[in-house]
Amino acid sequence: MDEKLVEKSMQIIISSGEARDFCMKALEQAEEGNYEKAAELHAEAKKAIVAAHHIQTECIQGATAGEPFEYNVLFAHAQDTMMTVFSEINLTGHIIKLSRNLSEKQR
Repeated sequence: MDEKLVEKSMQIIISSGEARDFCMKALEQAEEGNYEKAAELHAEAKKAIVAAHHIQTECIQGATAGEPFEYNVLFAHAQDTMMTVFSEINLTGHIIKLSRNLSEKQR
């Protein structure tokens, strides 16, 4: 297995995991009514997932440019994790907005 691709796959997984952690912390802050902190954490999640996406894009662009690329189960897992976290980030943003709107309407 190509060591470079293994390393990049792990970087994608790690960055995606960091993004997921930021989402969970953002949701916890929203539950407590700390919407500004929730928004900050949500923004950090977006930054982390963008880092993962850049790594994936580098891999794909290299493959399309003719660089050797051995697609493997680890890279597939990295892509799957990243795409799942993308969805979690989108949902987290909506949940924070909904929670804030409900909180404001109950005042």
